[in-house]
Amino acid sequence: MLDISGASKRYPNGLLALAGLDLHVAQGEILAIVGGSGCGKSTALRLISGLDSPSSGTISLDGTAIAAPREEIGMVFQEPRLMPWLSIDDNVSFGIRHLPVAERKVRVSEALARVGLASHAGHWPRELSGGQAQRVALARALVGRPKVLLLDEPFSALDALTRGDLQEHLLDLWAYDRPTMILVTHDIEEALFLADRIVVMQPNPGRIRAEVTPPLARPRDRLDPEFLAWKYKLLAELDHASRKPTGDETFPAAAI
Repeated sequence: MLDISGASKRYPNGLLALAGLDLHVAQGEILAIVGGSGCGKSTALRLISGLDSPSSGTISLDGTAIAAPREEIGMVFQEPRLMPWLSIDDNVSFGIRHLPVAERKVRVSEALARVGLASHAGHWPRELSGGQAQRVALARALVGRPKVLLLDEPFSALDALTRGDLQEHLLDLWAYDRPTMILVTHDIEEALFLADRIVVMQPNPGRIRAEVTPPLARPRDRLDPEFLAWKYKLLAELDHASRKPTGDETFPAAAI
């Protein structure tokens, strides 16, 4: 499905943001990437999306190298990034303007219904709450029916109640046609609630420190003792990952 082999990114100023990233993400899998600021999480997402290119290594989808943004890859950012001069339905349809009008209308109607905003099609972005605006961003990403959905801390700007509600809603949307999802987040609880597999990143340069597949059945209860035990394990691993190395030590990827 999605294969990342030895992907590194060095910027023109010499900063090595990402070093030797190796990942295979299966069709329909939900992968979470967690880590502190500067560990290369968002850089990795930009490379996968085709918005940027690796300095070395390869990234491919179904055997074809990702060299630019592709219809099969949708993306949701931290901010909704809605265009205020366009109505909600026009915002959602913006990325599928190449399709015939009739098909566009059907897809937009379906996408807005899936995020619970069918009645808001003719509204303006300024008329929406923060949670509603992010639902529109999800609809815009889903309207192209992507094979891969990338999410760059999509709920971090929302209050805790809205964030929890949208996390559950995201799983409902995923269950509809099960796209591969890759979520970047600082929130360990969010990663545990949503993901099948979690990758912990380490900075300077960004690389994988650990990779885990928590054996938690769905639906997941955030107060379940096993859920909490995994949360503490991952918090400890994240704490270790954020510490500055004292010498020339290296941290190969490991299972927790």
